[in-house]
Amino acid sequence: MTITLTVKEMWELEVEANYNSSQQPERESLETLREMPERLGKGYAREIEMHPHLELEIFDWEYYDDVLLKIPEWDHPLQFFVLLSGKIRDEYGGQVGEGYTCISGSGVQREMTVEHVKSRYVGVDIYLTPDWLATFFPDEAGEIPQQLRFLAKGNDWQTLLYLETTTAIEGVAQQIINCPYQGTTKQMYLQAKVLELITLQLAPILSARDGLQSSPRLKQETIARIHYAREILLSRLENPPSLLELAQIVGVSDRTLRRGFQELFGTTVFSYLTSKRMEKANQLLRSGKLSVAEVANISGYSQQGHFAAAFKRKFGITPRECLLGKKNILGA
Repeated sequence: MTITLTVKEMWELEVEANYNSSQQPERESLETLREMPERLGKGYAREIEMHPHLELEIFDWEYYDDVLLKIPEWDHPLQFFVLLSGKIRDEYGGQVGEGYTCISGSGVQREMTVEHVKSRYVGVDIYLTPDWLATFFPDEAGEIPQQLRFLAKGNDWQTLLYLETTTAIEGVAQQIINCPYQGTTKQMYLQAKVLELITLQLAPILSARDGLQSSPRLKQETIARIHYAREILLSRLENPPSLLELAQIVGVSDRTLRRGFQELFGTTVFSYLTSKRMEKANQLLRSGKLSVAEVANISGYSQQGHFAAAFKRKFGITPRECLLGKKNILGA
């Protein structure tokens, strides 16, 4: 059986479950407990405020059925997510659990459907504002370091990374879940472990960006196939293949395609496609030969509202303003 819910419906179920709950595990003053709705499963999540701009969630719950969660487009905070048990998949091929961890940058998260397979879920979730990066890792000017600015996209599409997990990451996550301390000592311990976990998740990305890797992680043949995939996307902006279809066309797995795109071009396949669609739309609108509706259709959007929202995130102006000759505020 599969249960399909919107985020609003899930939230309403959780509110009802926690309002009616009479038996909850002991908690400390800095913790908030959320109970899994009985309709969906059992278990709890502990939310711990580590800092005014940093929240840790430790969860151990079980879904009785597969759950499809429909997530709307929204302003997403910076998130570091590790699953020790269970698996979550999104409709674009991303996966957390069973060998993968996730970093969700702050910015606009696209609308998507996420599947929670019937299973027990144990893990940690870290939420923070992008300003936190400047507080703990400031550059000489007290700003977010250049190497970390890809995690703070503001009104643009967020950076979404699905990275291979390591035994070190799993070990620190387990230490957070099984914290042996209480009170102030617990707070200090968890703060240190949260920083360690974030560091471990970011380390391979920062090493690649700083050119510290001693050898390329992708074979030359694979690199050529990833570049071929990019050319296919550029030639089919109006009607691109799905991620799985694109991977099959170029002869790699969808996992390798996602990983290769991130390593070679510093973005996801979806974000790259959206960016190129908007660049082409910008050129067409400025030519003055087509209407906004025609450009939206050519760019692969059946709904003008979605097209207009994506265009404004990219350039800071609406498609109609672009058509009338207004200069871009954000994009090139």
